[in-house]
Amino acid sequence: MICWRITMFLSLVVALTPFTHSAEPTASQPIAHRGLLKHSPENTIANFATCRLLRLGFEFDVRRAKDGALICLHDDTLDRTTNGQGKASDKTMAELFQLDAGTWCDPSFRGERIPTIDQVCKLIATAPSETALYTADLKGSDEKLEADIVALAQEHRAVSKILFIGRAIDHPEVRGRLRKADPACHVAALAQTAADVANAILDRDSNWVYLRFVPDRDLVAKINAAGKRTIIAGTTVSGEEPANWSRCVAAGVDLILTDYPLEFRAAMKKKDPSGN
Repeated sequence: MICWRITMFLSLVVALTPFTHSAEPTASQPIAHRGLLKHSPENTIANFATCRLLRLGFEFDVRRAKDGALICLHDDTLDRTTNGQGKASDKTMAELFQLDAGTWCDPSFRGERIPTIDQVCKLIATAPSETALYTADLKGSDEKLEADIVALAQEHRAVSKILFIGRAIDHPEVRGRLRKADPACHVAALAQTAADVANAILDRDSNWVYLRFVPDRDLVAKINAAGKRTIIAGTTVSGEEPANWSRCVAAGVDLILTDYPLEFRAAMKKKDPSGN
């Protein structure tokens, strides 16, 4: 049961957070990094369900268990976010499901489990249409991972809602396997600096550019003119960075991956009280 402190927080957020009501993702939507990790245990269904309630897209991590199941866990070890120890890849999904993945964050989350990617895709598929895209951070390195996660997304009719990042951004072979599994996949290629944008635009197996720097409007317009969209992540936007957030909004960046998605919304609402 969620404790009264967290319940009161969520009630206040629901009351104060402006929602986006367009059926299509609009420019400069926040993506909650590992979900609302400042308020609930990262990469859990409780966390992601709250994001869904708040019409927030979220980022989730993908890796394999010992028996081949795809699981949602950031670290390759269990020590930080569960009461288990050792590598996740050394345990089956059944063994992982016995672990507590919530108490470390707050005792009110006792009993939260490591989700399967099947559970996450199901949650995404049933999310309101107003919600922005979700981002899958591919952590696993086996050659079947891409086909397996795309198959799950297809099963739940969620392919159009997921943008693949993680290993995809800087491994051309990963991007190729994703697009082979489904040509409709959203896939990003990395542009570490402005000088890298030209190559990212030319990349044939991606339709997004993953920025690690704050671009100007002209550069984003160039990317858009090539038929691609933009996501930004990294230290320039992951923390509480209202000045950089505003620059990204002004430039027309589509998605902003941040640890502070609610603060992002509040800051942008303050700049534009109309909510437009």
